[in-house]
Amino acid sequence: MADDKFDKFKIFSGSANPPLAEEICRYLDVSPGRAALGKFSDGEIYFQVLENVRGADVFVVQACSQPVDFHLMELLMMIDAFKRASAWRITAVIPYYCYARQDRKDKPRVPISAKLVADLLETAGASRALTLDLHAPQIQGYFNVPVDHLYASPVLVEYFHNLRLKNLTVVSPDAGGVERARFFAKKMDAPLAIVDKRRVDVDVSEVMNLIGDVRGRVALVIDDIIDTAGTLVKTAEALLKEGATKVYAACTHAVLSGPAVERLCRSAIQEVVVTNSVPLTPEAKKVQKIKVLSVAELLARGIRSIHEETSISELFI
Repeated sequence: MADDKFDKFKIFSGSANPPLAEEICRYLDVSPGRAALGKFSDGEIYFQVLENVRGADVFVVQACSQPVDFHLMELLMMIDAFKRASAWRITAVIPYYCYARQDRKDKPRVPISAKLVADLLETAGASRALTLDLHAPQIQGYFNVPVDHLYASPVLVEYFHNLRLKNLTVVSPDAGGVERARFFAKKMDAPLAIVDKRRVDVDVSEVMNLIGDVRGRVALVIDDIIDTAGTLVKTAEALLKEGATKVYAACTHAVLSGPAVERLCRSAIQEVVVTNSVPLTPEAKKVQKIKVLSVAELLARGIRSIHEETSISELFI
């Protein structure tokens, strides 16, 4: 992409996941944008763009991972700085969209935090957004600017195709993830099973029933996020009780907070395949059963399509 056409094409990274942003830049053959990003002594964020971005097509890569509020505020300040520096267009590239699990009022007197984050991004000056595996696809509708919603499924499907697992059944750990698991099952030419669970508290769920047959088969549990891993471990236990021979797991966002790593280590899950949409914690990096795949090329192709104004639909195949 080293061409006069891309003189005004710039990619900047927040502090959440610089290695991912650097990998994206390598795929696109561009240098990362120069900026000063730090903190004042009281913890407030300091940011300054160190190169001319007037009239530029700017992409800000920032996963809103832990610490979530800090990285979200950092992203908002970066967008504001580019807006005030007269960038032509500012695209927020958010591999992990935070506060997405409160996407509707399912209880009295609760916020719709996914909508609030969309409003904050627009107010800061984002012209559009590029995201990966939103917790709920309808979050795209909370934006009044264009949103390109990519899926990590092609990356994960390729990996499991190469494993050549026999007698495979793809499993959705809840009703909300059926569409994601169905797509995966179709690509793997495998049957689909669904776990019916009841959530008894925030981050606490109880597995109830299994819809489908896994007896004598290898089960592959597909989800978008592994947070505390409580749901995943209970799902794996239920599948093994129902006669599954092995259980694999795959997700896009390895949040892995609280007791997640310890639970995965103690579980009977053969392998947990995740992407680098968020960086693994030092503790998680030591776990051999956690396999990390890169989504840098996928995001790079999405960025290229946005800049060149070409169709992005080929990335969903």
